[in-house]
Amino acid sequence: MGLTSQNFLLFLVVIAVALAALVLWLWPRAAKKGIPALLSRLGLLAVAQVGILSVLLVAANNEFGFYSTWNELLGRNSSKQELKGGKDGKRPPALVVKGQESVGLGPKEKAGQVDRIEIRGPVSGLGMDGFAYLPPQYFQKEHENDRFPVIVAITGQPGVSKNLITQIKVPQAASRAIVAKQIRPTIVLMVRPSVVADRDTNCTDVPGGPQAMTFFNQDLPIAVNDVYRADNSRGGWGAVGNSTGGYCALKAAMTNPARYGAAAGLSADLFARQDRDTGDLYAGNKQIRNESDLTWRLEHMAAPPVSLLLAASSKGEEKYYGPMLRFAGKAKAPTKVDKLVREEGGHNFQTWREEYPEVLRWLDKELTARR
Repeated sequence: MGLTSQNFLLFLVVIAVALAALVLWLWPRAAKKGIPALLSRLGLLAVAQVGILSVLLVAANNEFGFYSTWNELLGRNSSKQELKGGKDGKRPPALVVKGQESVGLGPKEKAGQVDRIEIRGPVSGLGMDGFAYLPPQYFQKEHENDRFPVIVAITGQPGVSKNLITQIKVPQAASRAIVAKQIRPTIVLMVRPSVVADRDTNCTDVPGGPQAMTFFNQDLPIAVNDVYRADNSRGGWGAVGNSTGGYCALKAAMTNPARYGAAAGLSADLFARQDRDTGDLYAGNKQIRNESDLTWRLEHMAAPPVSLLLAASSKGEEKYYGPMLRFAGKAKAPTKVDKLVREEGGHNFQTWREEYPEVLRWLDKELTARR
């Protein structure tokens, strides 16, 4: 029997019970005067103690794992060891294509294609469903070995990734711009900001909780590269988002400029709001709270080498227009901050839908300049 097997422990329990019964049966016979009787009683007690102690020691070993084999217990080499490689040494893909989404673009070789995707982050352990727009060149024979820049588009909170297709019409705008040669052929990933069901994580690595920023900074690139032919030049990716998604996009570039060289925030928050939907994002840590404030980062931390664009209306979006101006005023080289100012507009899909074509052209220009 193995040292840690349940059968061995059960065997010892049976033996201990049998020994206890034997002691009870023999005890009257040993209850006499004289040295032999005394030694007999001591022997019976020792036998009972050995039985009980054996059960306790084996049970403790099973619980805490001090020894796993008889050879280990006796101080001998327990076994030979041999290093064996896995079948292919690969982890499962972090991105799975679940099918295609019809958005009225036309043939994929002429207008591109939208994939439905599922992402499961190998670093953060978080995941979400989303969409990926692939440009027409991705499917053309003459470009079969090309790698394409990536723009991560992030919707607001609460929101679903599909809003970027049905309401803001991001893939439609990207397809038109690529066909018209206004921007380079580009992969556009469309996701939501929340990576946890029923919680607004504000793209924040919560102490002891969801590592939401890690998902965007590390897991998304891993996932895209698992499946798609992405260009991974330094600072070669872009990010854009509206509202909370805009905060996420700007924060991704400011915290990971080696990946995201340019980012745009449309009617974007510039700090991680805390409310009943977010819960405690900072665990009482003032430094984490400060670093989640993007204007504070510009004032107190080293300037990242990125291009940022903030969009807001001077009439109708005072809540975002004033902070946008203050943010831009704090920027210092090598951080570049541009502003897209609308005379009128609101915190709504129509405004963002009208801004996206201009923003895509801006992102392409800034990312091209970094090549």
